[in-house]
Amino acid sequence: MDIKRTILWVVFSMSLLILWDNWMRYNGKPSMFSPSVTQQDKSGAATGPAKTEVPQASVASAKQSPAEIAAAVAGAAPGKSEIVTVTTDVIKAQIDTVGGELRYLELLKHKDTVDPTKNLVLFNATAQHTYLAQTGLIGGAFPNHKSTFTIQPGSRELGSDDAVKLVMESDAGGIKLIKTFTFKRGDYDIDIKHDIVNGSGAPIAPSLYLQLVRDGNKPGGESKFYSTFTGPAVYTDAEKFQKLTFDKIADGKDEHAKKADNGWVALIQHYFVSAIVPQDKAPREIFTKKIDANLYAIGTILPLGSVAPGATVSMDAHLYSGPQETGVLEKIAPGLDLVKDYGWLTIIAKPIFWLMNQIHKVLGNWGWTIIMLTVLIKLAFFPLSAASYRSMAKMKLVTPKMTSVRERFKGEPQKMNQAMMELYKTEKINPLGGCLPIVVQIPVFISLYWVLLASVEMRNAPWLGWIHDLSAPDPFYILPVVMAISMFIQTKLNPKPPDPMQAKIMMFMPIAFSVMFFFFPAGLVLYWVVNNVLSIAQQWAITKKMQDGKKA
Repeated sequence: MDIKRTILWVVFSMSLLILWDNWMRYNGKPSMFSPSVTQQDKSGAATGPAKTEVPQASVASAKQSPAEIAAAVAGAAPGKSEIVTVTTDVIKAQIDTVGGELRYLELLKHKDTVDPTKNLVLFNATAQHTYLAQTGLIGGAFPNHKSTFTIQPGSRELGSDDAVKLVMESDAGGIKLIKTFTFKRGDYDIDIKHDIVNGSGAPIAPSLYLQLVRDGNKPGGESKFYSTFTGPAVYTDAEKFQKLTFDKIADGKDEHAKKADNGWVALIQHYFVSAIVPQDKAPREIFTKKIDANLYAIGTILPLGSVAPGATVSMDAHLYSGPQETGVLEKIAPGLDLVKDYGWLTIIAKPIFWLMNQIHKVLGNWGWTIIMLTVLIKLAFFPLSAASYRSMAKMKLVTPKMTSVRERFKGEPQKMNQAMMELYKTEKINPLGGCLPIVVQIPVFISLYWVLLASVEMRNAPWLGWIHDLSAPDPFYILPVVMAISMFIQTKLNPKPPDPMQAKIMMFMPIAFSVMFFFFPAGLVLYWVVNNVLSIAQQWAITKKMQDGKKA
């Protein structure tokens, strides 16, 4: 048996299986390997933002049960809504005076995936898409995300300043909640300060909640040929990074850290993240909840302790809502860079991204960065690749003898295998010699694939000529065609399988893979094209050298 061909066939079959699994998950059907993220509720109906409950938390006041708190807030009559718009150089935010709710967030430096003529809107409150940030108090009849807030006068645009502050307050029975949003120049990190003033004449024990509310739909423009994660995530120092699915939240089966005095909660989608980061060393409870059909919440509750009459207590937090840029995320909170999730290959992927980032600092273009990175990785694996190609070249030289052995012992598999082993021994060929070096390299190349797929730096990044966005498919399919040609040339350079059917399958592989790459991001296809061209050059040189040596 030709072990090398068998392994290649297994790799090809697994690739098709993974492709099919991604297609199933994209269409909202269960994955063959793991539970899929809910795309929408079974009815398929669009969900509006009308119903958002306050979480039922164990830190609530003993005088008021969690059910009573939820009922009181759900039944609260909202006041007159007024939308306040704040604009910086990178975001445009809209906050409602009802609840002080952040209900619209437009990223001015990032274009929409579906309609590149528009900016990307991350937060919104429409019948088609719900994505909100809410805060308030529980533990009594206190201001919450249903209460009416008044806005203090002030600037709503940066102008010559480096920050814009929006201050709003609400009073309920002498308990005043003051929210201060601080938007900074060039920054997607919004500071949110809560001041609670007790003017009621009696001690209170409120708890502050901060939550993100989102529907379970995938962002628009997702590829049909690969799947990325959309859903909540939790991080604490003790239990580290934990991804959750909307399905498990709906079923009440989500498992995550429930209590801590550190960490953050977030909602992740391809390239972007929204994360609530409370101040460190503040005890908190972490919750997830399905609050309506296809509407979910993840958040944290921070008990503020006893507040005496006339006293004020404050709590700071950050809301980062923007691109998954590793360097930025690392500065905001420990572990936040993990939202850029490379899975089990993170230990390899992170150094690869670091190297890619260093190259980009020199070249200034992500397309040329991908090419240079591919060249460097190819050089690093040059000895292994050379050993693999030498083995292939030897196999190609003895292919006529292998064909003769197969024909001579046709119908006698045991004798054929013995004769084949003798041939390998005589010709000093290791049948696994061409495969093992390739297997060693596979984790690195898979890691590079995930680095290129997950890096928001590729989004809207041009290369040259017709490639204006390395995260989008090649608009003229030039790179996929070159990819198919390069794979075909590689196949011709490889030893021809003695089995005619196997030979036809090997010739079909470039077509199958190239169809897939027609829909892949141009940056990924560019990497594969460069890798294939370098492999062809190396393989051709080694094969020619061995053929010349054989003739001599």
